[in-house]
Parts: sequence; C-alpha cells; structure tokens
Amino acid sequence: MQIFNKSNFDFVRWRWHALALSTLVVLAGVVMIATRGLQKGVDFEGGTIVIVKFNETPDLNRITSALGGDAVVQQYGDADNRDVMIRVRRAGAETGGNLSSEVDRIISTLKSSGVGAFNATPVGTEIVGPVVGEQLRRQGIWATIFALAGILGYIALRFQFSFAVGAVVATLHDLMVCLAFLAFFRYDMTLNVVAGLLTITGYSVNDTIVIFDRVRENMRSMRRDNLATIVNTAVNQTLSRTIITAGTTLLSVIALYLFGGEVLEGFAFTMLVGIVSGTYSTVFIASAIAIILQRGKPTKGQPAAAAAAPVRPSKRRAS
Repeated sequence: MQIFNKSNFDFVRWRWHALALSTLVVLAGVVMIATRGLQKGVDFEGGTIVIVKFNETPDLNRITSALGGDAVVQQYGDADNRDVMIRVRRAGAETGGNLSSEVDRIISTLKSSGVGAFNATPVGTEIVGPVVGEQLRRQGIWATIFALAGILGYIALRFQFSFAVGAVVATLHDLMVCLAFLAFFRYDMTLNVVAGLLTITGYSVNDTIVIFDRVRENMRSMRRDNLATIVNTAVNQTLSRTIITAGTTLLSVIALYLFGGEVLEGFAFTMLVGIVSGTYSTVFIASAIAIILQRGKPTKGQPAAAAAAPVRPSKRRAS
C-alpha cells in the first residue's frame, strides 16, 4: 500500500535542525531529572503500596495528613469506585511475615484518625523491600546496556560501523526523550516502564534497519550519487511503510493508554512517546549521524569516487 506515490521530500536537508531540536529536548530532560529527580516506583525504590476502598468519597488531604509527609496518596481508577492508592517508602523487615507489617500499620492509622469509613481488608497490596528494589534497578540498567551493545555489534557486522553508530545514537535519543517526558509528566519508573523502554529500543532499531537495508540496495544502483542522496531516496522509498507501521502501532497504544487502567498507564505512555520519537529519529537522527560520520569515505558496495565530492575539471589555457 502506497500513501505517497514517488515522494521526493528532502529529509536530509533538515538534519541539523532535527539534531538541534533533539539536543534541546534531551538537555531539558537532563536538567529536569538533575533538579527534580526521576520518580522511581516501588519496584526500584522499595516500599509499600496499599489500595483501599472507601464507602464514601475520600478526602485525600486528610488521608495524607494522617499518614505523614512521606506518604503518596492518589485516587486509583475511576472516581466512582472511591479507591485510594497509598504509597509509603517503608516496607518493614524483608523476611517472613514482618514484610506485611507496614500494611497493618497503614490500616490501623486510617482507623484511628477517622478519615472515613472504608473496608478493613485492602483491595490490593504491593510490597518490595529495599534490597529487592536495588537488585531490580541494577538488572534493568544492565538489560538496557546489553541490548544497546547487541544492536551496535549486529548493525556493525551487517552494514558498516558508521551506520551502527547512527542506529545506537538514534536509540539512545529515543530512550533519553522517553525519560525526559517521564520526568516532565512525573510518571514513576517501574518494571512496566522499563519493559516499555526495551520495547521501544527494538521498535526503533527495526525501523532504522529497514531504511539502512534500502540504503544498501540503492548503493548498487546509485553508485555515482553521494550518501546523502542515497539516504534521502531510501527514506522516501520506505516512507509509506514507516507511516503505516507507526500509525497502526500508535492506535493500539492509544487504546491501551485510555483503557488499560492504572497498572499499564506508565507502560502505554512510554510507548506513545517512544513510537513518535522512534519514527522521528529513524528518519532524521540515525541517517544524519551516518552521513556525518561517513563524509568523504566510501561505503560498502560503493566506489571511493562516489563518496567523495565531485571535482570539477581544470580549464586549460589556450596555446
């Protein structure tokens, strides 16, 4: 299916503008994370989450005051359900039955403070000790590092090192943009969000490889053209496929974000940002980095004369 018939948009022309925009967004995210921090969920920070159902509309401010300043109290799900999610950093001892002591303390505190009638049995609980949280955080970081290293090695073997660097830079760009927007909108960093980040890593690289594969094919038929022209042609040739793939995936993720509930909201939000960023970085960032690094050097399947700038013949003086 072709959306654009023989399109000839000059994407390469805007590579410097795209790099400047991406740098601005990433720097803004870095500043936000450095000043306000990346909000870590109970998976990584450790702590206790309790979901309590009230018999009447709960007063979140009174609940927060009763539990103390370190408690995070939020409405959970639809307001008509009158469910409240309470999160505290304490998790009790990390052994045996003592692990649930913090849940009992939260329930008893709510009863004694008279914040309203609620069910004594929590609707749901989640408890992660600090040791487990540290282990999960470390494993999440290593999973991301190994994924990027594998991508770099695969593309370097299949294409050329400059293309591999472009793909990895584009993938890092997508991860940083996702982290920036997570910081902007104050989403917790949880295992679901890490799963979303790793999914975006694969999604972005797959898009990039499709374009790089077309670049490699074009090198055989466009031997006399420079790499910028070849890349621009490849992006236009795969433009319909890129838009259809990104569009259908985006519709599914929007449905997941709207109807997936509180548990999947962070994952769906990460995917929303990542799909948009991944499509953008595939077209502008990965190709731009490859062109910049490859300037003046021959690529695989292309003679050296084609990579270099054409030299005008010198004029001879008339004798």
